[in-house]
Amino acid sequence: MAPIPTPPAEPQDSPDAYVGLTADRAEHLARERGWSAVRALAPGTVITMEYRVGRLNFEVKDGRVARAWKG
Repeated sequence: MAPIPTPPAEPQDSPDAYVGLTADRAEHLARERGWSAVRALAPGTVITMEYRVGRLNFEVKDGRVARAWKG
């Protein structure tokens, strides 16, 4: 039987650190810190709620990150 795969580790990084940054700066910094996927969303965007290891989500309002969360 094949071993169960180990999911990749997420960066030890707080999503709250991105709130207030410009969307471009936040995305650049997140990728620099090891996030494999970064998703910028407008407020109220309908999204799926599956959790993806290594993904960081930003809610962007007026060009700045208003909220950030993992998955």
